Amino acid sequence: MESRNVFLADAAATQALGRELAEQWLTAAAAAQGTGATPAILLLEGDLGAGKTCLVQGIAEGLGIPEAITSPTFALAHHYGETWGRRSGHALVHLDLYRLELPAAADELFAQEEEEALALGALLAVEWPCRLSFRPERAWRIKLSLAWSGDPASGRLALVDQPGLP
Repeated sequence: MESRNVFLADAAATQALGRELAEQWLTAAAAAQGTGATPAILLLEGDLGAGKTCLVQGIAEGLGIPEAITSPTFALAHHYGETWGRRSGHALVHLDLYRLELPAAADELFAQEEEEALALGALLAVEWPCRLSFRPERAWRIKLSLAWSGDPASGRLALVDQPGLP
């Protein structure tokens, strides 16, 4: 497993990390094509305002998805890069489990969206994975936090764990 810490000075740096992660995922997906070993899940951890949705905006840009990316807090899930059930380029499923306090509800929604992501060949980005009763296998984990507690202007720190990368 490759683990690294990244300082993110601002939203542009957070989105740049997202683009980098998308590129790494696309490379891993191409190398693992047909093996079932593609890391297709990103677990995005961090408090409210830590930059999870901002990171997903960069991921979408890196996947070539032109749609505006918004937080799925109230919708629970957003699907991007698909048109009438058919992929147009690369697809992304953005899931937010924040409002699901019962692990069984979070597990059920995750299972539905994981199945949809697999069918689309999509990357599944999951905010608030702590709501799940388990940790998905081979998932990439990105933990975002403020560089200095209580000071959003201080930037962010990202701990990036990517199992399966050389």
